[in-house]
Amino acid sequence: MTRVLSVASECVPLIKTGGLADVAGALPAALAPHGVEMRTLLPGYRPVMQAITRNHQVAEWDDLFGGFARVFRGKLGEQVVYALDAPHLYDRDGGPYIDAQGRDWPDNPERFAALSSAAAMIAADGIEGWTPQILHCHDWQAGFAPLYLRELGAGDRVASLMTIHNIAFQGITRASMISALGLPRSGFNEKGYEFWNNISALKAGLVYADKLSTVSPTYASELMTEEFGNGLDGLLRERQEDLVGILNGIDEALWTPPYKTPVGKAKHRAALREEMGLPDWPGPVCVLISRLTSQKGLDILLQALPALLDRGGQLALLGTGERELERAFMAYAEAHPGVAVTIGYDESLARRLVAGGDAILVPSRFEPCGLTQLYGLRYGTLPLVALTGGLADTVINASPAGLAAGAATGLQFHPVTAQALAQALMKLVKLYEDRATWTKMMKNAMAAPVSWEHSAADYATLYREMVKAE
Repeated sequence: MTRVLSVASECVPLIKTGGLADVAGALPAALAPHGVEMRTLLPGYRPVMQAITRNHQVAEWDDLFGGFARVFRGKLGEQVVYALDAPHLYDRDGGPYIDAQGRDWPDNPERFAALSSAAAMIAADGIEGWTPQILHCHDWQAGFAPLYLRELGAGDRVASLMTIHNIAFQGITRASMISALGLPRSGFNEKGYEFWNNISALKAGLVYADKLSTVSPTYASELMTEEFGNGLDGLLRERQEDLVGILNGIDEALWTPPYKTPVGKAKHRAALREEMGLPDWPGPVCVLISRLTSQKGLDILLQALPALLDRGGQLALLGTGERELERAFMAYAEAHPGVAVTIGYDESLARRLVAGGDAILVPSRFEPCGLTQLYGLRYGTLPLVALTGGLADTVINASPAGLAAGAATGLQFHPVTAQALAQALMKLVKLYEDRATWTKMMKNAMAAPVSWEHSAADYATLYREMVKAE
């Protein structure tokens, strides 16, 4: 049995802002059949502490970055969760990373250095008689953990894996924080955690971890280019032998369509149209569930929408994000009967959108893996995606070859421009009109492998290769 401590800043169902939470929540159960015992360390935000009973305290520190801290052991089903209860860092209103006004918490460097430090101490010393062989660190919030582990002298016993979920977020803070964060000054250089005269938590993880991973093979390749590497491409090219791309999966038990065959979708499409106030038009109902940001390609979708709407297609959107994009989509919905917009996020509505939609749009400029296209495949809601990252790895394009082979599961477009997206939307409508081809694509999509089965096996193999002699 390989013992792994997973360190993440969010985890379904306790706290979620994005796909990282889904991955952290799903991995332990997915890995168990492969001989991996994974336990998860999380910050003790209010929702986490409300869900974790405080009967089992398993560690404490008198001063963890400015205050007393304890670790409580809880369970989610069979999954062991450790909650880092540090009220001075986590017991507050607002979100995990930002306050109620949408501003970063000013003490985020200390908050997540504390998470990384606790993880390193648990990995080095063990906890309640259990010592991990692998420390699996997710994104910049756990980026200092491999460095702290090395400073504790445990790097030769416990291996560390740094996973990049989105390189756009790097945990940058000013150099004057070196002492406050307990970092060795010797590491503040180009070969260490220094990044343009600042501290980068993500870079620390990428420099000091034994192995690196990201959430799709294509994204792993993209990260080594200037276009996608966000200034870390040179480092990743140097470490490419240690970098692997492993696709995310979804929990098929949680995402199960309410129908067995494509025929069953019609009832849910009609219900969705009624709920969203969309008329009964002949074209496909396209759905979009996303953060409303330029990274997600929402600005080019606004430009390309006439290509869909003028041909009888519709759009039902659920999301929140940049105020300018929120206002633009709301204005579009007010002016056009074929567009319905809900600002915010509602998990139940998201599921109804996927069940009732004919296609799901993911026009991202970059997408490390993406989960919404996987939900779409599972429900026979054909993905229309940009040719990037995990979108390229999970959707089989309705190209002439893909259609001739009877293998297509969706549509891809490139480059990520309004013109290319408009052409893809026009092709989508034409395919929808060819009912035999569309039904065949739906069946292909619903049969596509989207679970954690293969990816969990890849992680288990990687862990076994990383285990150091005890």
